[in-house]
Amino acid sequence: MLSLPALDAMSPLIAATSSPSPKRFVAMCAGLGFHGPYLFPETTGRDYELTPYLSKLKNHRDDFTVLSGLSHPEQQGNNGHASELTWLTSAKRPGLAGFKNTISLDQLIADQIGIETRYPFLALSTSGRSMSWTATGVEIPGETSPARLFKALFIEGNDQEVAAEVRQLQRGRSILDTVLGEANKLERDLGPRDREKLEEYLAAVRNLESRLQQSQGWTKKPKPRVDAKPPTDVADRNEAIEQQRLMYDMMVLALQTDSTRTITFQLSGLNAVPVIPGVKTDWHNLSHHGKDPAKIDELKLIEEAEFAAFNEFLTKLKAIEENGKSLLDHTAVLFGSNLGNASSHDWHNVPVLLAGGGYKHAGHIARDTQNNTPLANLFVSLAQRMGVETDRFGSSTAESITGLELS
Repeated sequence: MLSLPALDAMSPLIAATSSPSPKRFVAMCAGLGFHGPYLFPETTGRDYELTPYLSKLKNHRDDFTVLSGLSHPEQQGNNGHASELTWLTSAKRPGLAGFKNTISLDQLIADQIGIETRYPFLALSTSGRSMSWTATGVEIPGETSPARLFKALFIEGNDQEVAAEVRQLQRGRSILDTVLGEANKLERDLGPRDREKLEEYLAAVRNLESRLQQSQGWTKKPKPRVDAKPPTDVADRNEAIEQQRLMYDMMVLALQTDSTRTITFQLSGLNAVPVIPGVKTDWHNLSHHGKDPAKIDELKLIEEAEFAAFNEFLTKLKAIEENGKSLLDHTAVLFGSNLGNASSHDWHNVPVLLAGGGYKHAGHIARDTQNNTPLANLFVSLAQRMGVETDRFGSSTAESITGLELS
């Protein structure tokens, strides 16, 4: 597959408007991490020397900020990769006894602005896992098929299919009405702890009911028209980078057509050899390189390919003009990992790159790599940018991240 540059002729048929462009948010987490010495610059500020991975983004040097010295506290979990569960929530001690996840940043945002688009959010993945968690700590499955996503975004159903979808939504609402009625009767006979649990459940039901009402309104509205052809899913799961590229293309279309304003994309690794020239060892094994130079060299090929694909995504966002600025200017893109050192499953000093979003990008902002600043402090800023009125999220503190400001 060969991708064309974004052309004016490819733009969807959207009526011109003088209203300000909406803000968008995208978050991507690479579950097997990135080799820190090839990512983090040695100096701070704007004049740092490009590292091997950042050299893949050199054309966007002024469009992103690298942040070091950030992490979520108390991420020791039931296994070395458990911190993947909490990268976008900052809940503590993932997977251990008594653990219950909390709402993810994208869902906090979607709860506030999701009603404005056909899809309140998109949770995407290369494996089916997801970074998106509800307020009651339930994981939202990730969509892995670009073809299914394209159909949902842009393919109109016929009259019978639309009517069937409306009936299903109405049936869902009638079931919820029954559930709420029975639950309210039950509440009178419950003790304090059970009432608390029931209230959490009812809150989730009410949230779902609201989304069903929203979805019913969108079923009769026409979907955006795009000139892009429906994609064909990558058949070989080991073609990991091609899978990422194809989903990136769908993400650009979703944002460009304002089908959603909130997207997460879980970039899972493989317990297999990815189809990348020069790579002969399975990806997970390479991530546990133990400082073996030969393994690090192979791992570098994989991670450089990931950054090259990410660079293509940024390039496409920047090429799309919207109200005198680029789509990238209106989209805050968070790219990173839950592991600071994947070889030892270390969750401190995690890789964080923030692109676009209308920020005054500062090159490299370095916090204390031994006494990390909570990553959730950055999340507060991202939520506020999207219109969420909050000064706390998860494990955040009152400390702001100096040097990262909106234009």
